[in-house]
Amino acid sequence: MAVYKQTYRGYDGPLTPAWSRFLILPRYAFEEMRRSRFFTMFFLVTMLAPLIFGLIVYAEHNLSVLKMLGGRGDLVAIDARFFLNLLGWQSMMAFFLAAFVGPGQISPDLANNALPLYLARPFSRAEYVLGKMSVLLILMSIMTWIPGLLLFALQGSLQGGGWIGQNLRIAAAVFLGAWIWILLISLLALALSAWVKWKPMAGALLFGVFFVAAGFAGAIDAVLRTSWGQLLNISHLIGTVWASLFDQRMHRGAGAVFFRVHVEDVPVWCCWAALLAICGLCLYVLGRKIRGAEVVR
Repeated sequence: MAVYKQTYRGYDGPLTPAWSRFLILPRYAFEEMRRSRFFTMFFLVTMLAPLIFGLIVYAEHNLSVLKMLGGRGDLVAIDARFFLNLLGWQSMMAFFLAAFVGPGQISPDLANNALPLYLARPFSRAEYVLGKMSVLLILMSIMTWIPGLLLFALQGSLQGGGWIGQNLRIAAAVFLGAWIWILLISLLALALSAWVKWKPMAGALLFGVFFVAAGFAGAIDAVLRTSWGQLLNISHLIGTVWASLFDQRMHRGAGAVFFRVHVEDVPVWCCWAALLAICGLCLYVLGRKIRGAEVVR
């Protein structure tokens, strides 16, 4: 429109509240993922484990099912180990989902120089990262702590007798343990996506951070005859923290194979410190890469 005509008028309609502007990013991201058949099928498959665990809880309190099985009681102990195994399995599936979804959140914007278009609007860098990160937060929450707490409520309603009040630590462990994993994986996926700017490579690096680093940690322990190399093994760090939250000995096989703890010489506080250091490093990478303009030397 020619400037001399002076017919341009600014938008004077209702504005989106400032606190919720970042939600525009996950809205369009979910719309794109909805069109992917592979993602839809995979997400439905991840719900099979909570369904099976729920059937186990129901069968444990159903007389007709118990009679079909010969009148046996206590088919599976519904205790902390039960919920820990559910959390471990679902968290492992959430890792694969993050490897598929996470790298595509930031790398296309960086590769196509789209960040100036975002940040030229009333949209801060923190809101941009939060909007991209909320995609993973929502998806992995639906997969981990939400079904865990629903099963906890189901067990409490069927068991009765103040079972919920006596086992509140399990619910707290499911919620806190899931959020530790969700935040860690989300930050790692976004940081790697911003670092390499190529979606396939970012997904491969996410697997490398876990499996290659775990092998390197094992080599350090074997050569130096120590256990401190496990501070590089993220699955070991998470497993140790979960063991302390659920008050379980995970080296016996709880928490799914991906999070088994084979040595217990590393203090829990060191595992917490290592996880915080990893999250801090991811935030540093995001702070360096998420900028409105890129200076090439």
